Amino acid sequence: MTDKKLMPGQRRALLQMAGLAALAPTAAAITSKAQAQEKIPQATVMYQATPKDGQRCDQCQHWQAPNGCAIVAGDIAPAGWCGVWVKKEG
Repeated sequence: MTDKKLMPGQRRALLQMAGLAALAPTAAAITSKAQAQEKIPQATVMYQATPKDGQRCDQCQHWQAPNGCAIVAGDIAPAGWCGVWVKKEG
């Protein structure tokens, strides 16, 4: 085996490449998580902009003020309702 000395600039470049290689799995995990969090289309969950049987989106655990939902795509009316409604705890 031959001992080769690296110049300071070469050492720095080697360390930078090693650092980038170490970040690759983290970037892949972040991308996978983002893809896994795609929201469900409103039509799939029978979303309607009016309450049903006293249930309203702003009383659901998935509600995200002012007009969103953690799992359903698009603008959501606070007084709306959908098939994945779950009573907010607390």
